[in-house]
Amino acid sequence: MKVKNMSQDERVKYLTNEPIPGLICQMAVPTIISMLVTSFYNMADTLFVGRLNTQSTAAVGVSFSVMALIQAMGFFFGHGSGNYISRQLGAREYEDAEKMASTGFFSSFLTGILIGVIGIIFINPISILLGSTETILPYTRDYLRVIFLGTPFIMGSFVLNNQLRFQGSASHAMVGIVSGAILNIVLDPVLIFGFDMGIAGAAWATVISQFVSFAILLFMDVKRAAIKVSLKKYTPNFYYFKNIFLGGVPSLCRQGIGSISTIFLNTVAGNYGGAMADAAIAAMGVVTRIAMFANSALIGFGQGFQPVCGTNYGAGKYRRVREAFYFCVKIGAVVLVCISVAGFVFAEPLIQLFRDDPDVITIGVVALRAQCLVFPLNAWIIMCNMLLQTIGMAFKASVVAAARQGLFLIPAILILPLFLGLFGVQIAQTVADICSFALAVPLGISVLTKLKEDKHETDL
Repeated sequence: MKVKNMSQDERVKYLTNEPIPGLICQMAVPTIISMLVTSFYNMADTLFVGRLNTQSTAAVGVSFSVMALIQAMGFFFGHGSGNYISRQLGAREYEDAEKMASTGFFSSFLTGILIGVIGIIFINPISILLGSTETILPYTRDYLRVIFLGTPFIMGSFVLNNQLRFQGSASHAMVGIVSGAILNIVLDPVLIFGFDMGIAGAAWATVISQFVSFAILLFMDVKRAAIKVSLKKYTPNFYYFKNIFLGGVPSLCRQGIGSISTIFLNTVAGNYGGAMADAAIAAMGVVTRIAMFANSALIGFGQGFQPVCGTNYGAGKYRRVREAFYFCVKIGAVVLVCISVAGFVFAEPLIQLFRDDPDVITIGVVALRAQCLVFPLNAWIIMCNMLLQTIGMAFKASVVAAARQGLFLIPAILILPLFLGLFGVQIAQTVADICSFALAVPLGISVLTKLKEDKHETDL
């Protein structure tokens, strides 16, 4: 039976009874494709803008903090409502799930409008705060001004994508995301070079493609989803906002603090880059994008785990939750080892692909190779975070989510360069990954042990 044709009850039975390996793979294939394509089109701006000049490349890297913050808010509402929806599906509380879906979506859209207005009003101070130098500032302003115009649709598409995914409709979510991503890749060179719009063309390509994704996902949700968004079921009360907060705050911590740490990274890279300040900022921006792409397959795999985890947890089938977690960690670790080896060996041509500048390449190669040394650790870190978040352990999930980007990365960025100069900036993310792994292992094991010992597990 095809997932897209299932009723609500059939979908729950499928997620709680099918063998874990095949089920995870079926759920994960669309999300892996979505994440890979999304990561690629996130890199497309950097790739095409890199043909303009180093300042434009650096501006896209600097603007990444704002994009991460917008994504963080989208994930906050999307994961917050989605986690709740998956658990309620397992408990067969369908009406409640639809109220949450509507509340999460419309709240995110209104928040996106607010963020966009504030961003446009304060565009100049925001660009400076992000780490723009005087030479980078004009390019950052041109890029962000357009991005802020599209913020409500960017956030809305993230919410719809995650709500569809958490109810087991990953293939529908994939159609919307991939369609927009492909359009972005096509529009980038057309607008940047064909219409001679420069860096603003890259921003317009992003916004237009996100709007198309939003429209497709909204159509999929209203016409095809088991749990649908409806203005009539918009229920903005404390209960739903509380559950959105509990389910979404780990994502907000991960992405939001990641945005802050990127600001620190850009600022410190510029300070310790000396005469190569713009090149240092550009290099770290390129490495960040490559690292995101390297992790995207694992994140996509983990997103296939989440609806299985949430629905089985809601149904009381904790053995299946544990089985699914360990299956994903094992597969993820193997994949990341392969990616790490390739990234280490081909670091120089990878950096050169984005910006053929000797200074950018020299700085970027060291940072990328340092990252590759610890990539496999992310298999446990990311899956542990997804497990804790999906089963509603908001505090522990937030700690794991904040650890890599905030608790460890920001201090590493501020302290290591004092002793190691620019090299301290280049290895800061490596040190943060090691520390995050050391924290996530005992937290994850304690929760898995508790699930194993739970006396209320059901085999229904």
